Amino acid sequence: MDLKLITKSEKKLAVLHELGIHDVKDVLLHYPFRYTDNVLTPYDEFQVGEKVFFEATLASAFKTSYYAKNRSVTRFDVVYEEELIQVTIFNRPYLKMREEDKIVISGKYDGKNKVTATTVNFKEIDEQLGIFPVYNLKEGITQNEMSKYVKKALALMEGKIVDVIPLSYINKYHMMRKSEALKEIHFPSSKENLKYALHYLKYEEFLKFNVTMLLMRHHNQMVVKKQPKVFDSRKIKKVIDSLPFTLSDDQMQVLNEIMSDLKDEKVMYRLLQGDVGSGKTIVAILGMYANVLAGKQSVIMAPTEILAKQHYDSVVKLLPDVRVVLLSGSLKKQEREALLEEIATHKVDIIVGTHALFQESVTYADLGMVITDEQHRFGVEQRKKLKDKGEGVDVLLMSATPIPRTLALSLYGDMDVSTIHQMPSGRKPIKTMLIRKNSFTDVFDEIVELLNQGNQMYVITAMIEENEDFKIKHAEGIYAALKKAMALYANVGLLHGKMNADDKESIMKQFADNEIQILVSTTVVEVGVNVPNANIMVIYDSDRFGLSQLHQLRGRIGRGDKQGYCYLLTKSKDADSLKRLEVLTQTNDGFEIARQDLLLRGAGDILGKRQSGASGFVLGDIILDTTILEIAREDARTIVDNFDAEENKMIRTWIALYQQNNVSYVD
Repeated sequence: MDLKLITKSEKKLAVLHELGIHDVKDVLLHYPFRYTDNVLTPYDEFQVGEKVFFEATLASAFKTSYYAKNRSVTRFDVVYEEELIQVTIFNRPYLKMREEDKIVISGKYDGKNKVTATTVNFKEIDEQLGIFPVYNLKEGITQNEMSKYVKKALALMEGKIVDVIPLSYINKYHMMRKSEALKEIHFPSSKENLKYALHYLKYEEFLKFNVTMLLMRHHNQMVVKKQPKVFDSRKIKKVIDSLPFTLSDDQMQVLNEIMSDLKDEKVMYRLLQGDVGSGKTIVAILGMYANVLAGKQSVIMAPTEILAKQHYDSVVKLLPDVRVVLLSGSLKKQEREALLEEIATHKVDIIVGTHALFQESVTYADLGMVITDEQHRFGVEQRKKLKDKGEGVDVLLMSATPIPRTLALSLYGDMDVSTIHQMPSGRKPIKTMLIRKNSFTDVFDEIVELLNQGNQMYVITAMIEENEDFKIKHAEGIYAALKKAMALYANVGLLHGKMNADDKESIMKQFADNEIQILVSTTVVEVGVNVPNANIMVIYDSDRFGLSQLHQLRGRIGRGDKQGYCYLLTKSKDADSLKRLEVLTQTNDGFEIARQDLLLRGAGDILGKRQSGASGFVLGDIILDTTILEIAREDARTIVDNFDAEENKMIRTWIALYQQNNVSYVD
């Protein structure tokens, strides 16, 4: 429905378009981001620091003074319930006396009969009592104008708003209808009804998402078929028996799931998640070996050349009889062309690399399996390009950012989810200390003692070089300082993303060979780097990293049988930042840390844009609304199990919209 039915002003229409509002339906989908709850506050209930809302009698004129350019403060006195109250409001120099002597004030009580107001007006207070929406807007449209537009949209859409949620579920959960939910979310008649409206719209959002994911999974399993892979499991067992350690029960379980997928005619689309150091890579390599034994080529794609090189070394060491190559962007032209020829003619079985693996110039003779490590670092299109290099290719995505299984099943409903919970036997929990200064002088002697015992150390910084805009420690400065301070105790090396591939490899080899004892680095070592003798980590400006990222970094140490020590340095005084960092001192459980990280900063970084149209939710919160999410997932499964395209035309329509990344909430 044309947006000009809402307003004919071209300027207003332009602002609405900037807000993503292009038709009448979109107006209703521009939900308030918070609400103002105006309840009359009696004087004897005034609490210092709390909100107050009251109508008073003016007792003095407005007195305005300026303290900076375009900055002002206005003060005046009012009488409320026989008490004289001084009111202060900032940047309202235009306030003028009215004939009316009554004024409505909303603000915060400062104590001693002083109020700092956020709004003042001369309207009737009865008109202002209740719950009022506050919208996220741009300059050019006021809150009042937006409310008027929503009222018009509701009137225009009356009788046209249809429930997507099946009536049986609306009745089962005693939900209001969608038309009522949309009215209540914009103009709540009570807190209770607002709660019911939010419940309806969150459930609808989760239900759509889960049905879409399940149908996409159904499509992957039923439409996309492959030739089942036949291989000799005894050869895989022989490799497992040759390992210097025993695979955990979780690792064996996941390996069996992967091998079962390879033998099936349904294409594998599986997520393998597990904590840092839980042993996902060895399982992936054994899966690739099974694929090779079936006569197919396997590919593993890593986000960095350092990690790709490490995977390459691991595969060569574990499978000495398999033809393995490393394809990266830093290869010389002649080397690259020779490798491409070997890949195209099936002279190699396993190809390890970075994004170079899916470039147009790369042709695979018979690609059968693709593994993407740290899957959230690659976009959907990148992974699709790699998968499309063959027909019926089995796909395994690996992630060391674990989330609770029930949540993973909802968010990755189009995939099978495997989880490794157990850590390798003999691995000791890392001891993590929070140092409330951006220096490790207080623990210098302790660290020197650990180095003297033969340990190696990572020193992590957020930046490579000095930046005037950010007054934080940088790798080059720390490297120069440590070369002097640690000259008697250790050799110091520097690693960062601006170095060329040869220099990076050289530094990492020196560190792995213990020629360098202290490695100063940026987060380029965040994933995959494995030096078992490195058991100390110092992280500068730790408040600037996310919890999951800090846990990833910490996972680089304590990978052998020695104790690991992590020192989080910060000069931040922010209570929330310190509370967040304390989480790492209390637990080494990546699942719990990921949960806390989700609570503190949301799911955006974890979900990324894994699926088109599934980069997040408008109203639903995957942590706070877990109960609604899980109920919606179970209901979605029932709907899909009984899916009938002719009887569910509406569901089919919004699935198509979802897949086009154009979700419609009003059908």
